[in-house]
This record gives sequence, structure tokens and C-alpha cells, in this order.
Amino acid sequence: MALDIAKNIETNCSNDAGCCCGDLNRESLESNSDWKTYIPITITVVIFLCGIVLDYFKTDFFKGNMRLLWYIVAYLPVALPSFKNAGTALAQKDFFNEFTLMIVATLGAFLIGEYPEAVAVMLFYTIGEMFQNSAVQKARKNIKSLLDVRPDSASVIRNGSISVVNPESVAIGEFVQVKAGEKIPLDGKMLTAKGSFNTSALTGESVPRTIREGEPVLAGMVNLNSVIDLRVEKKYEDSSLARVLEMVQEASSRKSKTELFIRRFARIYTPIVFALALAITIIPSFIVSDYLFSDWLYRALVFLVISCPCALVISIPLSYFGGIGAASHNGILFKGANYLDLIAKVNTVVIDKTGTLTEGVFQVQKIESVYPDKEKMIEYAVALESKSNHPIAKAMLEYHPDILPYDFNIENVEEIAGHGMKGLVNGKDVLTGNTKLMKLHKIKYEQKIDDIKETVVIVAINKEYAGFFVISDKVKKDSWNAISRLKKLGIKTTVMLSGDKKSIVDDLADELNIDFSYGDLLPEDKVYHIEKLKKDSDNIVAFVGDGINDAPALAISDVGIAMGGMGSDAAVEISDVVIQTDHPSKIATAKQIARSTRAIVIQNIVFALGVKSLIMILGALGIASMWEAVFADVGVSLIAILNSIRILRKDF
Repeated sequence: MALDIAKNIETNCSNDAGCCCGDLNRESLESNSDWKTYIPITITVVIFLCGIVLDYFKTDFFKGNMRLLWYIVAYLPVALPSFKNAGTALAQKDFFNEFTLMIVATLGAFLIGEYPEAVAVMLFYTIGEMFQNSAVQKARKNIKSLLDVRPDSASVIRNGSISVVNPESVAIGEFVQVKAGEKIPLDGKMLTAKGSFNTSALTGESVPRTIREGEPVLAGMVNLNSVIDLRVEKKYEDSSLARVLEMVQEASSRKSKTELFIRRFARIYTPIVFALALAITIIPSFIVSDYLFSDWLYRALVFLVISCPCALVISIPLSYFGGIGAASHNGILFKGANYLDLIAKVNTVVIDKTGTLTEGVFQVQKIESVYPDKEKMIEYAVALESKSNHPIAKAMLEYHPDILPYDFNIENVEEIAGHGMKGLVNGKDVLTGNTKLMKLHKIKYEQKIDDIKETVVIVAINKEYAGFFVISDKVKKDSWNAISRLKKLGIKTTVMLSGDKKSIVDDLADELNIDFSYGDLLPEDKVYHIEKLKKDSDNIVAFVGDGINDAPALAISDVGIAMGGMGSDAAVEISDVVIQTDHPSKIATAKQIARSTRAIVIQNIVFALGVKSLIMILGALGIASMWEAVFADVGVSLIAILNSIRILRKDF
């Protein structure tokens, strides 16, 4: 069963990877913890203990066939599930697994008259599996609680009345009402003045968040105070919650190298164990003068019980599963166990500036114009920027909320990554962007713009310079802590890359104690710097970004980390790790969780192999009995499992 549980932890595990079959679905896994689980164990314990007492008093009634029948009756309640699973495995041509190990060992014990030991081995094995099931359920708890936030219904306002429907049937543009205490069913835009929301399902943050009219509200958030209305912006399958759930459910399909090795190891190891047990039984008959078949068969049976690989096969994937669960609890989504391994080795962290280390919430500080009609210049610029989702564009729209884009005829819009926007607004050729955009279109602008430290959006109308917006951002309070923690965790190099002005980037790097900084970069420039770092084979590079222009850098890095579940879809889609909060210190938290997970994996491998190897040698020499074998199998497995789930109780 341990191998079955391991396969359930890895929901998309292929048959080639495993060494046992007979998958359990989630319902059957969870049902193992209910009262029905204890019935066969209780029956076996009562009959088994009565048999031990009868053996002790050596009654005439309890001899021969009666004694054998008694222990068979004690054996069957706990043995039948193993026989059933072994039969399923054999039907799928899986001959060497823990079920056949246990069945051969216990039937062999019956064959040589060791009835109590045969029952004890299967009984303790079953009890161990029961505890393992409990441990697996604990490991699933964080992720299962995330899956439970899936909204069941949506109250849609249709034809002047409220209809309660499945969220998947709601169309974009429809209006939804959410009462206090209910989950937000779909991503939308807030229509009510303001509301308070629990965002922990998406971000891992327990502090309520206030959202105001016009701001985005995401599926999975819980409305805390009053009735709110929202306009649906995305279909359910495209919502932030659906995206998070999909990433969590698919995470286990990407296995670490350690997991893959353990499964290959178990697949080769089990038939070797059978061959060695056979050798222990037969070979001594040729070299030992006082050879007694029953003695050497007993040693072989002890060897078989000890050798069961379930301690490794269940505890290793469970360790990674626990790591993914602990990360989810902290608002960090790993898209696979392989990325836990990778981020644990990262020694170089490259970070985007805007929206990652800074708030990404820009404010217009100043506007200068040389255009004959300043208000017209502002209108044209804001109308064009309304077609972009960039934080700077949002700042310009918020500065002039009375400018309604649909009042303008906007055509041929093109967003040039790292440069800005171009398009036709009411028939006029409008450019809004940085100095690179102006130089690209050979437009001369005022020289003083180069000396402004803040972000500048230059406006050109009909190929002529028209003016500029000065826009500023502010550093996240968490950024200092983030860089400090990364350095304490052994990150040898920190780098900041940005499309912003070099002077702004350098000043912020000095302020945060970042080792290297580069500004005025296009997306391809960020890729160049990451490739340059990766040329040194000692560098394991993680890149952290949040925007669509960060997608190429996220793809080329060893580990791509998308900042914010509310950020660019492209960045989230292409990344390996998603930080659901806007806290850059979570980068360090992700590395801590990954390192703790890897440490637990190594501990389990060393402990399980060490104890099993020792008891296997003692068993082959005739020193260890079946009771020691039970500890080496069930006991070691249980200790490894309990060690695996420690990570779920740790504070990071």
C-alpha cells in the first residue's frame, strides 16, 4: 500500500516509474482513516492475543491443526487486502512488490511453523500502513484546503433578478453579487465603493485586504463584510484561482531526480532481494555441514521482510509533496518537485525592478508640454496608454480618470517591449514611451529629459516632440529584508535588471545592497545578462520578474520565479515558481523550504538504508529475528514518514 500511496501523491505518475500498482483514488485514501479501517486490525489483535495466551499455558485444546486454524483466522483479516493488491499487481505483470514480499515471508513462516510471527508481521505491517495513510492525509491537508476554496456557485444578476448558477456558465461582462462570507466565484472588477477580503487562498496572507471600486477582485477571495457587486472580466477556466489550482494539481507530475532514482532503484532492487533470499535458503546446503532447511528458510524470510523498500518509496515523494504543501501555505507555488531541488542549489539571484522590488504603483508627478494644446496632448497620450496593462499606463489613466478611451478613435496600436506605445488617436500619429522610442523614430526631444532621474514618458504627435510625463515609483518595504535574507542564505551574487533609467536602477541597487545593476534594458538585454551569468558552470541562476517583458528572461533562467499571482499571465505561465504575494522576501522563503525539503530527503535515505542494511546482514547471519525485521520495515517506514511531514509544521 505504501507504493500505492506514493503513486497517489504523484497524481500523474506513469506506470514505468513505479514498482507497484493498484492506484487508490483520493476518496479511498481518505476513507482509510475512518472507523472501517480499525475493524480488521481489531479482529486480528483480539484473536492473535488470545492465541499467544493459549500458547503460553500450553493447553491440550490448542495444538496441531486447531492451533494452525486459529492463527489463519487471525491472519486473514489483515492479509486479505495484501492478497487483493498482489493479485491486481500480478494482472499488470508486476511480480516484485511489497505485497508479494509480505505474502511470501508470512506464508513461509506458516510453512515452518512460526504461526505467531507470521500473523505479527502482517499485523504490524497493516498498522504501519494505517499510520502512513494518516501521515499522507496530513501532508495533503494544505493543498486540499486550497482545492476546497473552489467556489460552487455564482449569484448572477440577470433580467433584474438574481440567478444562482455554476461559475463555469457565467460569461464575461455579466454582473455578479457576492454576500458577506461568500467566496468570489470569478475574476472581475469591483463595482461597489469598497470591500474587505480574505485573500489567503491565493496569497497565503491572513491579513484582510481592502479593495476599492474599479480595482480587480479575484476568484477564491472571501468577501468579509458587506454585499458587493462585480463585473466579470474572465471566464472561470481563465481565472486566477483556476490557474492556481491547475498549477498545484500538476506540480506532482514533475518529479525530482531523487524521486525518479528511488523509483528506478526500487524496481531493480526488489527482484534482486528475492534472488538473494533464495540464495540464502539454498547455497548454505552446499557449504554448511549441519544445514537445516527450516533454519535457513527462516533467515531468508527475515531478509525478505527487512528488504521491503516502502520506507524510501513512500517517504521520498512524500517529502517533496510536503515541501510543495508547505510552500503553498506560505503563498508560494512550485510547479514541480524538480524545482524544489533546483532552487535549493541557486546561488545567483537576478531580480527585475518594477513591480518586484518596487511597488509598481506609479504616480504622475509632473507634466510638461510644448504642444499648442496641453490638454489635447494629455488626452491623446492617455487614450493611447489605455490600450496597455503596464503599471505606467495605469498611473496615467488614474491621473486623468475623466478621460474615457471609448470617446476616441484609437487604431493601429502597437506596444513595443522596452520602448513604449505607438498608434493613431483620432487620426493623429501618437508615440508615448522612453528615449529609446524617440531615437528609434528619429524624434528630437528636450535635452533636460536625460537628466531627470525619475521615469519619464515622452509624447510625440505627428512625428514631433509634444511633451513629457514625470512618473515615480516607490520601493517596497520588504525589499531590504529580501536582499538581506538572500545573502544570509548563501546567495553569492545578486543582480538587478530593469528597462528603467540606469541612474534610477543604480541608486536603488546601492540602497538595497545589490551587487550589480543594469538599466535601460530591453527584454533581449535581460536574456543576454542571464546567459552571460550561466556561462559560468558554477552559477545556478534564478530570475524574478512580474511583467510580460520578463517572460524571455524567466524562460532562459535555471529557475524562473514570477512575482505575484496577480501579475502578467505570460510571466506566471512560463515561470517555474509563482510567489502569490507581492513580498520579495518570499524568494528567500522559497529557498529555505527547498533546502529543508532536501535535508529531510537525505536524512530519510541515509536512515532507511542504514538501518535496513544492518538488520539485513544480521538476519542473514541468523542473529536478527522476524521481530527485528518488522521494526526494520514498518518502524523505519513510519519514522521516515513522520520525518517527512515535519516540514509542514515548520515556520519559515
